[in-house]
Amino acid sequence: MDIDLNEQEQIVIAKIAAAAQKSGLESYLVGGFVRDKLLGRPTKDADIVCVGDGIELANAVAAQFQPVPRVSVFKNFGTAHINILLPHTREAFDIEFVGARKESYQRHSRKPQVKPGTLADDQKRRDFTINALAISLNKNDFGKLVDPFEGVKDLDQKTIVTPLEPEQTFSDDPLRMMRAIRFATQLHFNIASETLLAISDQAERIKIISQERITDELNKIIKAPKPSIGFDLLYKTGLLKLIFPKMVALAGAEIVDGHGHKDNFYHTLQVLDNVAKHSDDLWLRWAAILHDIAKPATKRFEEGHGWTFHGHEVVGGRMVPKIFSELKLPANDKMRFVKKLVELHLRPISLTKEDITDSAIRRLLFDAGEDFDALMMLCEADITSKNRQKVKRYIENFKLVRERCKEVEEKDQIRTWQPPVDGSEIMQIFNLNPSRPVGILKDSLKDAILDGIVENNREAALEFLKSKAREIGVA
Repeated sequence: MDIDLNEQEQIVIAKIAAAAQKSGLESYLVGGFVRDKLLGRPTKDADIVCVGDGIELANAVAAQFQPVPRVSVFKNFGTAHINILLPHTREAFDIEFVGARKESYQRHSRKPQVKPGTLADDQKRRDFTINALAISLNKNDFGKLVDPFEGVKDLDQKTIVTPLEPEQTFSDDPLRMMRAIRFATQLHFNIASETLLAISDQAERIKIISQERITDELNKIIKAPKPSIGFDLLYKTGLLKLIFPKMVALAGAEIVDGHGHKDNFYHTLQVLDNVAKHSDDLWLRWAAILHDIAKPATKRFEEGHGWTFHGHEVVGGRMVPKIFSELKLPANDKMRFVKKLVELHLRPISLTKEDITDSAIRRLLFDAGEDFDALMMLCEADITSKNRQKVKRYIENFKLVRERCKEVEEKDQIRTWQPPVDGSEIMQIFNLNPSRPVGILKDSLKDAILDGIVENNREAALEFLKSKAREIGVA
């Protein structure tokens, strides 16, 4: 076989080949599994194409394993998939089966009209030459690599190329434009010049793709080792303006009276890459993307001073839920995490002054809570100056902030702290229904304790609340 398989994979592939031969179905390993094996990348799934009924083959293969895995069938697409545990390692391994087919598209839709076809037909419908590779599982030529579009050469040359004319490939299924950029980002490949030009020419076609599919590809780009590669390509091809215009609004630098500001788009990409060096957390990476998203909305030129972006962290925080909704990202604790980090990303730098109080440290620890370390990682990633001395000074300052925070946290346990009297108790003590006065009392108590005005115990809290209640007329 032209690819190296480990012992577990050899056992699985042998079972698939035996089932296919017994069923009289010509079958092949295709696509990403072959590509990744040739690149030496780890694989957790495989695609099998057979000339005939892919669902029939899936059932025949499933019967080769004990216990017999469940066969998930997608009749509309003529596909089926099973999930098995690899022998010895017991790691999950997905196998998808499809009958070889040829496709034709109508311009208004990415859903093709499908007809049964040959392996050659199936390879022609693939998105890129590196994904059109196939390896025979048939007895007469088992292990032979079938490479009609010189995909191996493109792997060697680290190039993304379409099997057919790129205009046709991208017009048929515009999501392939984002897939090209995603593979270029993940694999650190170049996109062939004619393929890249076709993406720019066909960019408007992305509008027929559902937001969910676009965001799925976007997240895969964000999860790559160096996501800036993908965003730069999305920007230069015009795709980003169509799928995420608020990010494009960050691009460019304006100069007035000799005062200029940095290009916040490329600054954001550098921050994103800096985070990616230290964390695989998708949502921390989204916080990097959105940390300056409100700078275009808050940009002002002040005579004698230059450009300002006052309050961009507050405005940016307010923008996060709408952006998540538009991009069909989850409106849950992940969104709230990103919102929090956008809102707080300037706070640590304000704590680098010598005369900073324990109160300010307590407030940051309380507001950041369990996300304090993620916030500090974002803040450190936000240092993108080319001045090494400046970078060194900022890093040292953040180190001091971490030390101060550690001291205060050990003393006050603020990150997990809750006021000794909560909102429900306040309502009970003062005979109040949920209302604005309850919020005033609750927030006032929290602020007083964080500021060190009131001791952090129940007795002192109750005394303070009684006094505050009289002040606002609810006692």
